[in-house]
Amino acid sequence: MVRLGLSVLVLFFVLYVAGTAESAAVARHSSPANFIKASCRATRYPALCVQCLSGYASAIKKNERRLAQTALSVSLARVRSAAAFVAKMTKVRGIKSREYEAVKDCIENMGDGVDRLSQSVRELGHMDRDVGQDFMWHMSNVQTWVSAALTDENTCLDGFSGPAMDGNVKTAIHRRVTNVAQVTSNALALVNRFASRHQAATTVEKP
Repeated sequence: MVRLGLSVLVLFFVLYVAGTAESAAVARHSSPANFIKASCRATRYPALCVQCLSGYASAIKKNERRLAQTALSVSLARVRSAAAFVAKMTKVRGIKSREYEAVKDCIENMGDGVDRLSQSVRELGHMDRDVGQDFMWHMSNVQTWVSAALTDENTCLDGFSGPAMDGNVKTAIHRRVTNVAQVTSNALALVNRFASRHQAATTVEKP
């Protein structure tokens, strides 16, 4: 009876060790693609997040800061492209005066968004070794600029609200800028995720 009980304990121990080793192996070999998918669950548009970032998996690896910076860089590229697209809308034949004014305002908003996202990309790129108050100060700047860029994009969309603005110009701009706003929203979520995780990690490290 004692021998049987001992055998069961040995078997349990072997299975436990094997299971622990397997879990560690899975965590150790978790791919950058899976890291991106898991991180994108924190965003408002996870499928779009994965679509935008999966192509950069080899550069991101499993690094929180690189993930956030890549998301910001993708957002910046989208905003620049959208700004150029919106600028072309001023030359659409038959554009109404009210549409023209809304397009001009949108161009200004998108330009501001480009400036703010450019600042955020540069700021985050200089934060590799920042800790404590220095980290939080720089991160606060990044979060403020990205939030402001998102506001700029939504302000552009607001300029085309109302039944009098229905038409091809509104439809084209709304589709393009909505996508940009969603990408920027995702980038902000990943920046916030990086900030909270970094702060939590440094708090744990304190004696």
